Amino acid sequence: MTGAALGGAFGLGVVLLLAGVRRLKAPSLASRVAPYVRDVVASPAADPTSGVSAAWLVVRTRTARVVGELSGGAESVRRRLDRLGSEDSVEEFRVRQSVWGFTGFSLCAALSILAWSGMAVNVPALLVLCGLGFVVGALACDQHLTSKVHRHEQRAAEEFPVVADLLALAVAAGESPVAGLERVLRVSRGSLSDDLGRVLGEVRTGTPVADAFLRLAARTGVPSIARFSEGLAVAVERGTPLVDVLAAQAADVRETTRRQLIEAGGRKEITMMLPVVFLVLPVTVVFAFFPGYIGLTMST
Repeated sequence: MTGAALGGAFGLGVVLLLAGVRRLKAPSLASRVAPYVRDVVASPAADPTSGVSAAWLVVRTRTARVVGELSGGAESVRRRLDRLGSEDSVEEFRVRQSVWGFTGFSLCAALSILAWSGMAVNVPALLVLCGLGFVVGALACDQHLTSKVHRHEQRAAEEFPVVADLLALAVAAGESPVAGLERVLRVSRGSLSDDLGRVLGEVRTGTPVADAFLRLAARTGVPSIARFSEGLAVAVERGTPLVDVLAAQAADVRETTRRQLIEAGGRKEITMMLPVVFLVLPVTVVFAFFPGYIGLTMST
């Protein structure tokens, strides 16, 4: 422990010395010219090409590239990011995944140092443990993204009947699909509203209404929303009455939700019997037979 403390102090001193030398050297040409051209170009960010920040940036970028090459699945990550409606790219997700991996590695390394200093432990086993910590951290980041996508789509499926009914009312009142969608989005908040907001943004930038809804159907993972988007695109292209389409879609989703609730109740029936069998029934048996047992004991 004394050696570890001395080594940490020495490393901290070296880092502070390098930071001081970097601060004392002459300013660069970009930092001297920037105040005079600030209204022409954006202010340059801190130069990441020197010092500890450059080393960390290089390590993080290369680790993210290695993690992406080993795990593959760039298309899967891109698909999940699209379903979530995230603005992050696959490279940014890989960088975040590598940070999670480094966090797991650091925790395992700290535990390994404590175990090695307190008892005789096999060093290769500790190195394997640190590697497993990195892998577990990277996999945890991937699983976190998957769980976020599932929660987003579950909330969107729950919001869909209400949004479909509101859109049907707006269209029935004489508004166009885009105007009705704008009115619905002004009064609704949620996951489905965010997805429909992306559709509305694409329409405003010049994308045809049918193509925007077909893109929503392609990237969503909720079957009911995909059918709704495809049906709305077909109705816009062919002139089918939108009110009937939207009402039928909302009724279909409500019937699907009702069927899922009945199926979930049927699956949970055995689980619901567990407290009855293992808690209520034993207490009832004890209350029924215990007075008789006490009476027999006292009589004998």
